[in-house]
Amino acid sequence: MRTELSDEEIGFYRENGFLVVPDFLDVGELSLWREAVDGAVADRGDAVFAGPTDLDGCLSEREPTDEEKEEREYYEQVFTQRVNLWQSSEKVRTMILDTRLGKLAADLAGVDGVRVWHDQALIKRPYAMFTAYHLDLPYWSFTSPDSLTIWVALDEATLENGCMYYVPGSHKAKKYDNVEIGKDLGAVFDVYPEWRVLDPVACPVPAGGACFHNGLTAHGAGANMTHRQRRAMTCGFMPDGCTYNGKPNILPPAYSATLEIGDVLDDDEHNPLVFTRFVTGPPT
Repeated sequence: MRTELSDEEIGFYRENGFLVVPDFLDVGELSLWREAVDGAVADRGDAVFAGPTDLDGCLSEREPTDEEKEEREYYEQVFTQRVNLWQSSEKVRTMILDTRLGKLAADLAGVDGVRVWHDQALIKRPYAMFTAYHLDLPYWSFTSPDSLTIWVALDEATLENGCMYYVPGSHKAKKYDNVEIGKDLGAVFDVYPEWRVLDPVACPVPAGGACFHNGLTAHGAGANMTHRQRRAMTCGFMPDGCTYNGKPNILPPAYSATLEIGDVLDDDEHNPLVFTRFVTGPPT
């Protein structure tokens, strides 16, 4: 695993809101990541989450509307998604809670520590639809312009099978309006028309390569135009010390019910600390 980034790479990330690291995993590590993710996805079966969350709980007390059913059906045509595999797989937990990975995230963000927000296996099946442009952070239960995601290619990500695209510099707006990942590829540009003049950057990477992006960087992915799947493993990182903003998102209902806006999200059962620069905790 690449454990260090150059000043040039960190500078590029902070200027553009994304960074491609083509040599992130070596051949042996890639094999281990594939084995761990494939096994965890198979064990999870059809369940998106390891346990109940407010995302599925919001519909548990009523029948979803036809529009909601249609949205879910379309979403499943975009990619197969399995969330928080670290909670149900010891092998994935070891990968995601690797201190070296946390340090890379903290170095890019320029923060003293990071926690796991959630991981996601994102698998584009053969002939899967495009992923519409969107922002990550506005979905989440905290608000920090220093949040970020790592996206690791378990298969080669190409222009043909759905590599990532980023709108460079879009994170600098530090705005939090968003759109759903739906049928309109460019709906986010109706919300942010000033981004229409920016050319998105395609980021194909070899298997074992990685893309990092800021939680406010507009991004999407192409359709899978091939007969082979395109697997990726991702993890969103939350700077240590972030507070609850009132959006339950992927938090379990029993936990989110205990939270008030402004509470620090520091429960290691739900958002484990992956890296900190403080040996015994921050100074008082």
